[in-house]
Amino acid sequence: MIGIGIIGAGDFGAAHARAIGQVHGLHLVASCRGNNDALAAFTAEHGGRGHTDWRKLLDDKDVDAVLIASPHHLHAEMAIGAAKAGKHIMLEKPMAPTAAACDAINAAVAAGGVKLMVAHLMHFALPCMAARQALEEGALGRPLVGSSWIIKLWMEHNRRDWHLRKVTGGGMLLTAGIHALDRLVWLMDDNVVSVSAMLGAKCHDQEADDTALLGLRFAGGGLGQVQSVGYRNGAAGYAMDLVCERGTLRIDMDRGTMLGRDTIWTELPGSFEPKWMHKALVREWSAMRDAVADDRPVPVDGAYGRKIIGIIEAAFASNETRREHEIAGAR
Repeated sequence: MIGIGIIGAGDFGAAHARAIGQVHGLHLVASCRGNNDALAAFTAEHGGRGHTDWRKLLDDKDVDAVLIASPHHLHAEMAIGAAKAGKHIMLEKPMAPTAAACDAINAAVAAGGVKLMVAHLMHFALPCMAARQALEEGALGRPLVGSSWIIKLWMEHNRRDWHLRKVTGGGMLLTAGIHALDRLVWLMDDNVVSVSAMLGAKCHDQEADDTALLGLRFAGGGLGQVQSVGYRNGAAGYAMDLVCERGTLRIDMDRGTMLGRDTIWTELPGSFEPKWMHKALVREWSAMRDAVADDRPVPVDGAYGRKIIGIIEAAFASNETRREHEIAGAR
């Protein structure tokens, strides 16, 4: 039985706890949160011991692996601490706010000989998995052009002050828009070599972005665009279109995946499931269990997590200079 500790026992930490409880071979043994009352409520619901200091959780001998679901600017310190303590790591996205911080995490993980998986949930969501399988079967040919978007309410009940500030790794792009970016990069299956981007706070009075529009050039000649918008009031859109050499794919997280051939859309069988997010978390933790128990490679490693942050850093730089920004070493 693999003992799991949760650092960041908040709303999404609870979502992880529910998934962990459904994965054979995993057991939640400890959780950490600074607020004593909230921590007590969390442990009463999900079990395990409570710690208000994440370092004490890392000292817990029954913890074999940790989930880090803390504010973004704390990811690097906590992940490096976990690696030094010999704990395997599930690290919520974004891996860290900067590529340099990602590099420091990867170095600590290598030195510590532990597993690190970056929790990019789209890799375990059924509509995205169905699209990936369709691409790998080869009938559609190579992806050429992709458009991916997440347009949603920004001021949700769990929004915190740190989400609104740049210095703490806040903003819609790093918080939620990263899902749309990750999904596109993963399905295009190619490196992004340059980024052209426009960002700003268009719907709210805050320092960090609530809106980002990214244009991507891929090493193999493909083109992509990403929309990340956190509105004040509206209705959600969470979808993607992919144009391939011999057909198109459309992913809608609330409907499943459709194949476009000869001007007709056809649903891919088995590509939709209710409560897709919970089921994706269960798959994610099942993969983490297998990586730890059987010494398998993790499906989403630190190199990939760092690549996504490198693209976002290039987007920030492009917005500042109002020029297309190349990513060093991406070709």
